[in-house]
Amino acid sequence: MTAVDRMTRNLPMLKGYRVLDFGQFVAGPTCGRMLAEMGADVIKLELAPSGDRARLAGDRPRDPALKNSSRSTFYFQHNHSKKSLAVDIKQPRGRELIHALVAKSDVVVENFAPGVMARAGLGYEALSRINPMLIMCSVSLAGQTGPLSGKPGFDYVAAAYAGINAGIGERDRAPAQLTFAAGDYATGVTAAMAIGVALLHRERTGEGQYIDCSLIDTYFNMHEVNVPKSSLRGEKFKPQRSGSLHPDGGPAGIFRCGDDGFVALMVFPYQWPQLLKAMAMPELAEDPRFRDPRSRRDNHAALAKLIESWLAQFASRAEALATLEAERVPCAPVFSLHEAMAHPHLRERGTVRRVSDAAIGAFDVPGPAARFSRWEGATTLAAAGLGEHNEEILRDILGLTEAEIDRLYQDNTIVRDPLLDGERRKRDGAAG
Repeated sequence: MTAVDRMTRNLPMLKGYRVLDFGQFVAGPTCGRMLAEMGADVIKLELAPSGDRARLAGDRPRDPALKNSSRSTFYFQHNHSKKSLAVDIKQPRGRELIHALVAKSDVVVENFAPGVMARAGLGYEALSRINPMLIMCSVSLAGQTGPLSGKPGFDYVAAAYAGINAGIGERDRAPAQLTFAAGDYATGVTAAMAIGVALLHRERTGEGQYIDCSLIDTYFNMHEVNVPKSSLRGEKFKPQRSGSLHPDGGPAGIFRCGDDGFVALMVFPYQWPQLLKAMAMPELAEDPRFRDPRSRRDNHAALAKLIESWLAQFASRAEALATLEAERVPCAPVFSLHEAMAHPHLRERGTVRRVSDAAIGAFDVPGPAARFSRWEGATTLAAAGLGEHNEEILRDILGLTEAEIDRLYQDNTIVRDPLLDGERRKRDGAAG
């Protein structure tokens, strides 16, 4: 490694960029968190008096003395690496503070329902007059335009509108509900990517711009092959729910492995001979039910029974997987969340990341989904208490005096978690 390599390896890639993050819950905060992890100075703008509603979700401190703390595991996961400024934007002075920060920032991220920011005097039209080079990204259920644009909603509502739920579950039962916020996370990633591109555009042209990201748009892009099929074939093509089996056959899906759990298989047509070799059933190649991909699709339930009967012969799931992997058949154990979190691969790569919070203790959160050769990222993470960085932001960025900051506290323009004062006294006492 050269001297230049050593100097640049830990240089934050977005160092020097300031982001104002108005995000709530998951989608907007995910965007801000990704930018923060890559080195941007992200200020979490939390609405007084309670801040991001995510502070009330997830696990919270178990110590009765901390029952009113603004800390939670949910908030930590989606907002670590940010600073917190808690301000009442309904007060004129609160909006003035935001406007002053916008003048000194590069990016604004928000995920309120369309119109909320504009009604508060914080829409793109108003903010771009303050800072013409500003990049603003709005994340919403359905986007800023169109018949659904005024509708409030969250991840699961977007999945329903985008045709995602209709394809999940057993054929003879109701569509299934996703149990995790795939669309929120993916839209946050989309927003972060778009902001990165907009910053590159600004470097070349000096132009700021507005970015409109929608959960429904993101979810709709997740359809793998069925959109053009539906378009070309019309009502003749109706995607069907197929439970644990993929509707296109393969075979692909989730298969019971005797009494030792489940195995996932994803076998493309060119890999069919490999599966037959692993199963030691070459005769299935000539079986008219499975002779070609279409036949396997039409008879996937019968094929699943054969596969599960074969899997049941093994003493353990590990033994079955070893046999499949010996022929390079794409397969995996169907892990519980606890099993996934304990897997050495996820631990070694930092996909599962151990963190510690002074009030909550030690727990795991997801690690970054991308790795950079020139940026290793932070080794320790922290999530701010509500309003923890009020004084730092207002003093160091906006140049306010201590007296001015005290007046903002007195009229409740800014607020902070009262438990932070106790933590500060403890630190000061230890230092003394």
